[in-house]
Amino acid sequence: MKIVFMGTPEFAVHTLESLYKKGYDISLVITQKDKPRGRGKKLLPTPVKVKSQELGLEIYQPEKVNCEDSLNRLKELSPDFIVVAAYGQILKKELLGIPKYGCINVHASLLPKYRGAAPINWAVINGEKETGITIMEMNVGLDSGDILLQGKVAINEEDDSETIHDKLAHLGGKLIVEALDSIKENKISKIPQDDSQASYAPMIKKDLGKINWSDIGLNIKNLTRGLKPWPYAYTLYDGMNIKIHKVSLCEKFKDGKDGEVVKVSDDGIFVNCQDSCVIIEELQFPGKNKVRVKDFLRGNAFKLGYVFEYL
Repeated sequence: MKIVFMGTPEFAVHTLESLYKKGYDISLVITQKDKPRGRGKKLLPTPVKVKSQELGLEIYQPEKVNCEDSLNRLKELSPDFIVVAAYGQILKKELLGIPKYGCINVHASLLPKYRGAAPINWAVINGEKETGITIMEMNVGLDSGDILLQGKVAINEEDDSETIHDKLAHLGGKLIVEALDSIKENKISKIPQDDSQASYAPMIKKDLGKINWSDIGLNIKNLTRGLKPWPYAYTLYDGMNIKIHKVSLCEKFKDGKDGEVVKVSDDGIFVNCQDSCVIIEELQFPGKNKVRVKDFLRGNAFKLGYVFEYL
């Protein structure tokens, strides 16, 4: 079975590795263009490109994957499948029709829930207790194709988007091989999605991270968990955006309004919210490294009674 693989970030690397180790004929890897990253804005390859180079696979990086040159190249290859994992561009109808058996996507949610660009983040932000991987047949809709295989993972209280990402990346690699093996043996059934149960997971934007201290504590905690590794939850302190890396909850202080720092100790910075008190345990000032509050307080002070801006 000849496969063209499309993927870009670290999440997709596990799927590519699993296909390679299983012995599938990966005739081409398509990934996004190298982009400037980091403080120095150095041009860096995508994680999928790095892994493909290690494996000795042919790499193609079109500006637009639906362009004529790209389509012609794929038609010449005549793959049995195109396997997609977080590639980053929408595939149009003509491209979807090129492989003999279709295009298959590794999607990081239990479809039809959380269709869209950021399913992992939104599952954590919304306080879901579980999520998973869906191996689906692609169509022209947004993550709306038939389901081929699904697997679940629990979202524990201390999980965040980074830990769930890693769990799902490994599960995706496992399930894509199971799905293709089942298709090869004609042992798989397609399950249409129930569109009435669909929900949307839009792209994460930086301003989503601003904490609303009039919200309930659990929502604030879930937001903090769900916005790792970018853009992180944040709050304003003396005109500075402070990233909030880790919080816990306790009973609300009776004396103190929403957003007010009601206690400062080695246990954390205690901030009242609507129904409880949020304990900031790890934070990061601009230009500084992430630090535990107990370590920060050894050489710095934090204003008791300060009220965070949140509107």
